[in-house]
Amino acid sequence: MTNPSEMKIFTLNSNQQLANEVSDILEVPLGKSSVIRFSDGEIQVNIEESVRGYDVYLVQSTSQPANEYLMELLIMVDALKRASAKTINVVMPYYGYARQDRKARSREPITAKLIADLLETAGVSRVVTLDLHAPQIQGFFDIPVDQLHGVPLLSEHFKEKGLEDIVIVAPDIGGVVRARKMANILNAPIAFIDKRRPEPNVSEVMNIVGDIEGKTAIMVDDLIDTAGTITSAANALIESGAKEVYASCTHPVLTGPAISRIEGSMIKELVITNSISLPEEKHIDKITTLSVAPLLSEALSRIQNKLPVSVLFD
Repeated sequence: MTNPSEMKIFTLNSNQQLANEVSDILEVPLGKSSVIRFSDGEIQVNIEESVRGYDVYLVQSTSQPANEYLMELLIMVDALKRASAKTINVVMPYYGYARQDRKARSREPITAKLIADLLETAGVSRVVTLDLHAPQIQGFFDIPVDQLHGVPLLSEHFKEKGLEDIVIVAPDIGGVVRARKMANILNAPIAFIDKRRPEPNVSEVMNIVGDIEGKTAIMVDDLIDTAGTITSAANALIESGAKEVYASCTHPVLTGPAISRIEGSMIKELVITNSISLPEEKHIDKITTLSVAPLLSEALSRIQNKLPVSVLFD
């Protein structure tokens, strides 16, 4: 870091361990702040040191509980703005509400755009995020948005395992671009699952497109929520002749029956990142967690030193 004296890093409640890792890598101590909740649930944020004239980097995902963490973030941004921070850069590894990026039916909101408007109105100067569920969300902002990618990190893990005769599988048609990116890194063919989703969080595997017979299948997705899609796909791959199945994602949302589904599935290993802080009770032997702290730290260093961030996108 050439300008550490001009930057400060703060965190709230969603990604404290990740923020600590970023702080250690950049050798910039975490700023002092506190979050207080009143008896009626209202949130108050206190910044316990001066931020006047500093470039502030605020680490906070809007993961579960999304509404709580979103309000913490908005209130903290307002506090930083009123305390005369030079710039307010939100490091949001997981952008909540990203799945509501368009009107799929009449009279539906586009909540991902609403969140962008709220962040800008609060006073955010820049957003740094990982693997947006829908790339067009970048266009919802009128401020810079740097979207980093988790696929190279996940790919490196599988490369180090030395797996042979692999095929990269997209669990749905929308994930083919992501699967092709991993396939290019690992020099492997791709396949995808053609499925129909009758209702939200319920998926039905219909057909496997591609040669998976006798191969080691690696599924890749941006997020896993209830794990219905990924576990159904894993079971279908084994039934269709795959030798073994690995799965990976950037954002381990993992709500409801996700953990029990993964434990009972044909998935040999699920590789995730710490873009979302996983509670201790959700850590199981099948799950391997990779840290995105080095990637985020490099991005923040480049932003702070006015260097290109684009070299990190691949």
